[in-house]
Amino acid sequence: MNTFSLTPLFRHSVGFDRLDNMMDRVFDNEKNAPSYPPYNIEKLQEDQYRITMAVAGFKLSDIKIMVHGDLLTVNGEHSKPEKPEEVSYLYKGIANRSFNRKFNLADHVKVVNAVMEDGLLKIELVREIPDEAKPRSIEISQN
Repeated sequence: MNTFSLTPLFRHSVGFDRLDNMMDRVFDNEKNAPSYPPYNIEKLQEDQYRITMAVAGFKLSDIKIMVHGDLLTVNGEHSKPEKPEEVSYLYKGIANRSFNRKFNLADHVKVVNAVMEDGLLKIELVREIPDEAKPRSIEISQN
């Protein structure tokens, strides 16, 4: 496996330790990354995004969405039936398992809405850059 060093980038930048940690995490977890449930990430406009997850078979009460800092976690756990059915399958191709999917959010990205329809969970995100983080001109004074 190839290793990538970001050291040349850090010669001209300050405070990007988080980027280095995120890159390490991505490449370490890539081969063990879960593939269930399938999802799309869409860019709707310049600062608007949508994550769409295929969660057929889950009820609203089975899914929890949490945001903690820059980490969005979507957790799905089927509620246990009070009286389980005795079923003999000839073929079982529908996944009926719990999931825990995590997404790293960029700075100033916030979850604004979540809707579930037709077996698809749609999570709307928007980047809201606060005024203090926007570019500003610095006046130069003379002594």
